[in-house]
Amino acid sequence: MSSAKSFNRTVFAAAHVVARDERTVDWDATLAFRHHLWSHGLGVAEAMDTAQRGMGLDWPAAAELIRRSAAEKAGRICAGVGTDHLTGEAGLGDVLDAYLHQLDVVLEAGAQPVLMCSRRLAATARGPEDYEEVVGTVLDRVSEPVILHWLGTAFDPALEGYWGAADVPRATRNFLEIIRSRPDKVDGVKVSLLDAGHEIGLRRALPPGVRCYTGDDFHYPDLIAGDEQGHSDALLGIFDPIAPVAARALAKLAEGDTDGFHSLLAPTVALSRHLFSAPTYHYKTGVVFLAWLAGHQEDFRLLGGLESARSAEHLAEAKRLAEIAGVVEPELAERRWRQWLASR
Repeated sequence: MSSAKSFNRTVFAAAHVVARDERTVDWDATLAFRHHLWSHGLGVAEAMDTAQRGMGLDWPAAAELIRRSAAEKAGRICAGVGTDHLTGEAGLGDVLDAYLHQLDVVLEAGAQPVLMCSRRLAATARGPEDYEEVVGTVLDRVSEPVILHWLGTAFDPALEGYWGAADVPRATRNFLEIIRSRPDKVDGVKVSLLDAGHEIGLRRALPPGVRCYTGDDFHYPDLIAGDEQGHSDALLGIFDPIAPVAARALAKLAEGDTDGFHSLLAPTVALSRHLFSAPTYHYKTGVVFLAWLAGHQEDFRLLGGLESARSAEHLAEAKRLAEIAGVVEPELAERRWRQWLASR
């Protein structure tokens, strides 16, 4: 078993929720899975996209999830701050108030805030000055550094034009301006654009002391290993199903064994690329499927019935790749796979 102290990277796994039925979270199993992640030295990124935030997990359930997880924390925990409880027409002031409301919940729970992208802000903002007004004001209100999250359109098409520009280089400049004006308020940025070249350029442009948490589930080994000019830390959905392997790899990296690090993670990349294949936002189905195959929960079920979002062929390939990567026990996985096929 690895400990967080054995790593030379700051790492979080964005954790899924275990559903009892289409509308109800199985709290015991959900919290047990967080302890599984902590036991391997990984931090827990709570109530993020992987937890079906905005795709089955509404704000009241997300707030309860944050409170429960933070109360049991046995390692690092950060949690998503968004605006997803807003209803009806909303202006910039409403978006700001929504962010501040959720920020208070996360801070009161004792988790580090992750300022998530807001569909409402994307729909309301007229340009970069509106992002500065809303995000900048939130940053001005915090006393401890937060994580800023840039989620790309592959994960949520409603976020087109985020940071005030559809052009990614221009959006990046706008994003950096907000960070550079308040570097003491930003612990790091989580970048989920699935563009390794862009991430490397961004992390080199960040102010000193501001981390880049890779959210790139396609290129994470190279980004975490880094180069002569730096490296990415990690906040990844793929670390949910591959936690034990990721922990062993990160321990190798901390020991200076870069080859061992890559050797362990290399087989997980094909699995991750498969799980996150288009439409990328349905990757949660594969993540939960693997948790079920690995014995972390009793049923293969997602909130909103999204276990049906991927085909049997897609899941069969996920099982095959997971066995190659060593993240499921083949005999148990085969038994559960046959059980699922027989129930269809």
